[in-house]
Amino acid sequence: MTHSPAPTPRTLGELRAAGHAPKPLRQELRDNLLTKLATGEDPWPGLHGFEDTVVPQLERALIAGHDVVLLGERGQGKTRLLRTLVGLLDEWTPVIDGSDLGEHPEEPITVESQRRAAELGDDLPVAWRHRDERYAEKLATPDTSVADLIGDVDPMKVAEGRTLGDPETIHFGLIPRSHRGIVAINELPDLAERIQVAMLNVMEERDIQIRGYVLRLPLDVLVVASANPEDYTNRGRIITPLKDRFGAEIRTHYPVELEDEMAVILQESHLVAEVPPYLLEILARFTRNLRESSAVDQRSGVSARFAIAGAETIAAAALHRATTEGEDEAVARVVDLETAVDVLGGKVEFETGEEGREREILDHLLRTATAETVRSHFRGIDFALLVDAIESGIMVTTGEQVTARDFLTGLPVLGESELYDEVCDRLGATTDGTRAGAIELALEGLYLARKISKETGGGETVYG
Repeated sequence: MTHSPAPTPRTLGELRAAGHAPKPLRQELRDNLLTKLATGEDPWPGLHGFEDTVVPQLERALIAGHDVVLLGERGQGKTRLLRTLVGLLDEWTPVIDGSDLGEHPEEPITVESQRRAAELGDDLPVAWRHRDERYAEKLATPDTSVADLIGDVDPMKVAEGRTLGDPETIHFGLIPRSHRGIVAINELPDLAERIQVAMLNVMEERDIQIRGYVLRLPLDVLVVASANPEDYTNRGRIITPLKDRFGAEIRTHYPVELEDEMAVILQESHLVAEVPPYLLEILARFTRNLRESSAVDQRSGVSARFAIAGAETIAAAALHRATTEGEDEAVARVVDLETAVDVLGGKVEFETGEEGREREILDHLLRTATAETVRSHFRGIDFALLVDAIESGIMVTTGEQVTARDFLTGLPVLGESELYDEVCDRLGATTDGTRAGAIELALEGLYLARKISKETGGGETVYG
């Protein structure tokens, strides 16, 4: 993204002359959020399905000035939501040039910055920090230490001759260095309990304690965190005093509407070939069926990354076919869905009683998703002529390496019927690749409705 030029004041005197006034972080977030809401600008670009549930709760928490913890299963967009908070910060903010903590030039809080401010006065140098630099993110792992988050004594500074009682011997951790910004901690329950204890003062008193030091640093930082509900109670936990210090606990969820699920897939996937919308719909329905299946461990959830990886896989299969078979365009088709199932099984946690049936369950739920998509798009179309032609002995062959042109050439002739055109019109198919995919979907629907048969083997699929 392009940034606007940084403001010009380079000293404290120039900053004061420009009329700049410091503003607390929570007020800055509140003012910018209310401005966006008042002007109708979306403060949460790229988020789908949270409009009536999660977003209003988060907005109220920010207006109240609360620290926030998001609870939800994997792949529900918790991290993306936290990163979107950056957009509520001022684009540029002044800091004392060279300061470890990015203090405001008029509000120095460390001993060194206060000394420089007293010595230099209006000549105190000012630098400008972009909003992207005011967001810090930490994945909580069991080996995370107090020094990582809060700070520790720097042995190099002690070796320079400073005494251990000198506060300037401290090397600050991630949270103090996020002063006047946002610090996000992902998977908070994985943080050891003794490390969580070290955060208590930061969350409530807004100061830090390092070894024998008690530094009254008035930190201005917003702490946000994410956690999986299962980890929240079993594998790890957020200690009660820390949980009490979060002003808002917000539950996230998977998209409720099918359109939102499809929008997430399209937005987050990096597709190397054209994937028609009806294939994205099948993947979205497939994912939702998995989330509702009793054979799947719903405590771990089925991540949105499942469908995203599926879309990327079938796009790759289409590009592979186009390259090896010399097709002019790479377009994914129904036959490519099997390639996705082959590699996605490891992303799903099945119930213990389903051992050995994983592929069977995936195939069944994919067929269910395909049938639902066929019904939603082809309702009212009479396929009797196509069924009659196939029943008369004509075979239709497709496969991972069968080109769209070869597939279309092998279709039975239906006389004056406009059936193929109607099928393609329903799906907006205009090119050979998209037309082949549309008719392939219709044939798969007829097979699932037990109107025709299907044989697979040797990389080919034959409808007959």
